[in-house]
Amino acid sequence: MTPDRRISFTKLTQKQASAAAARHEMLYAGRMGGARAVFAFCDLSGLDLSGRNLADADFTGAMLEEANLAGARLDSASFFGADLRRTNLSGASLRRADMRGACMRGANLIGTDLYEADLREGTIAEKDRFGNLRVLQHDIGASELPAALLHSANLERAKMAGAMAIQADFTDAVMRDCKLNRANLRQAKLTGANLENADLSGSNLSGADLSGAILIGARLSRTVLDGADMTGALTDAPVGREAAGPTLSEMMEQHSRWVETDGREGKPADFTGMDLRGTEGLMHRALTALIAPGAVFYGLNLEGALLQGSNLSGADLRATKLSGADLRGVNLSGAKLNNANLSDAKLGPLLISDARLLPARLDGAQARYADFRGADLRRVKFSDADLSYANLCDADLRDAEIVSATLTGAKLPPLIAESVSEDLRAAG
Repeated sequence: MTPDRRISFTKLTQKQASAAAARHEMLYAGRMGGARAVFAFCDLSGLDLSGRNLADADFTGAMLEEANLAGARLDSASFFGADLRRTNLSGASLRRADMRGACMRGANLIGTDLYEADLREGTIAEKDRFGNLRVLQHDIGASELPAALLHSANLERAKMAGAMAIQADFTDAVMRDCKLNRANLRQAKLTGANLENADLSGSNLSGADLSGAILIGARLSRTVLDGADMTGALTDAPVGREAAGPTLSEMMEQHSRWVETDGREGKPADFTGMDLRGTEGLMHRALTALIAPGAVFYGLNLEGALLQGSNLSGADLRATKLSGADLRGVNLSGAKLNNANLSDAKLGPLLISDARLLPARLDGAQARYADFRGADLRRVKFSDADLSYANLCDADLRDAEIVSATLTGAKLPPLIAESVSEDLRAAG
């Protein structure tokens, strides 16, 4: 079986590709005249199919070099052996897509949803008239994701065994339970990536940037980490200062008693810089005025907790459950809230006295993919916060300082979205 680069492609015009996409959308809508889009071994280089619904479409072996598929729905589509070099797939949905053997060198996959996508090795072969197999490939040599941009992409449970991703950018990507065994990730950028329970056994991470990455439960047997930057990476090992005397649970209990008895019993706790992972029983707990700047709350369940007026500046609250929590007047300046659930949380101002309101602070916070649906965000200071891809639908944002926040891909209430657009236009 020998490589053969002589592949016969059908070159499509923009009109032909758009017509096929329209028929595919008609099929999905159950309308007459619809038909599944089959682009197998077609040349769609440079064409624009952005925002189209092409779920389950067939792109097997297709050439899509520099095509625009931004925001397209491509769930369960087949890109087996496709050429996706420098293709724009930013914000597209590729859940459970078959991308085995696809060449994605330099592709833009920023914010792309690749949940359970299959990105393993793959080769297309066919029989010639003598019964011999010949390999069909766009570019000889092992290349799948070199220099690809996967910033903030969702790769949870994706299959990437043996993938080539040299110098790829996975900054803040969600890669929980991702199969990356035997993957080549040399000099890849994985800053802040969530690799919880990922399989990295036998992979090559030499020279990779793993600063601030989450590696809790990750399998690292036979993993090459020569020259890798692990600064601030969150592993199974505890971080920060240790509690002296009472256990963390006992300190929490004493703080709750202090809050509930107005200071008559118990005593306030100071968790500055402590690792609070593993602390249980925090749901609906009275933790008002908690002092915990720089503390690690990663993955904790704080649903319904009372945290009014707490100092959580610089704290790591990634993937925490804070739905329904009372966070009025909280200081979350510079905190990490990526993928946190703050739905229906109270983040409005805290009444200190008859004449003073203390607004909640999220200035400089990282809240990518955070869920703020239905939250009270009145007067919240979001200056310089990163709310990329956050969900703020039905949130109360009256008088919130949100214009200077990064809102790439964020879901906003219609009136707020219009107001932000007008403010940005006026500033520009």
